[in-house]
Amino acid sequence: MSDLAALLDKVVDVVREGGDLVMAVYSTDFTVRGKDDASPVTEADERAEALMVPRLEALLPGVPVVAEEAVAGGRIPAVRDRFWLVDPLDGTKEFINRNGEFTVNIALVEQGEPVLGVVLAPALGRLFAGARGVGAFVEDDAGRRPIRTRPVPEAGLTVVASRSHGDADALAGFLAGRKVAETRSAGSSLKICLVAAGEADVYPRLGRTMEWDIAAGHGVLAAAGGRIDCVAGGPLRYGKPGFDNPHFAAWGVAD
Repeated sequence: MSDLAALLDKVVDVVREGGDLVMAVYSTDFTVRGKDDASPVTEADERAEALMVPRLEALLPGVPVVAEEAVAGGRIPAVRDRFWLVDPLDGTKEFINRNGEFTVNIALVEQGEPVLGVVLAPALGRLFAGARGVGAFVEDDAGRRPIRTRPVPEAGLTVVASRSHGDADALAGFLAGRKVAETRSAGSSLKICLVAAGEADVYPRLGRTMEWDIAAGHGVLAAAGGRIDCVAGGPLRYGKPGFDNPHFAAWGVAD
């Protein structure tokens, strides 16, 4: 078993522990607060992050952990060639609306690229994971099975779009001239995972995101044969100043 394969299984366990905490809060009448950037935060975000960060620090001592709520609190480690990105609850709006489409996310970045990613949708019972040289898989009620991106069907692209953050005009402009069979909505980093699993073909994100929002899904997608490109050109990279992402598109196969 490769080092990344062994590490991947350990990170799956960490993410599942975080997911258990998230679901424990989900079952209660939880309180929603606003952060300085006006985005919502709940006890679930904070408790899951507080559990997972020390676990990752123990797995790879000395490797920095960049975690969303810590960054919001001003605790921003210096990143080097190798670091973790953690989003303890992506899709907080979906969590608040109780539609199940929220995720727990961990990625390992090396040289600006996500080499390992785990995305758990605890309310949906689906976990997506992958690592460089290992491949990607999904775990659900049917067990664990490999996933792979698909060729675009003759009928056209299945496009997955954000449920909570959408700009219809920008999306229409991006898709102009492309053959589209269907557009689906989904929450959180699930959108990237649907492309990785061959259930969709492209996810354009034409709005603001942060690196921890998408790195885990990107790791799964890359392991499944896909990629994320910046709309302005070039592959999406990590460790950028401020951790902001440009507009991008996640693709299953070549455009």
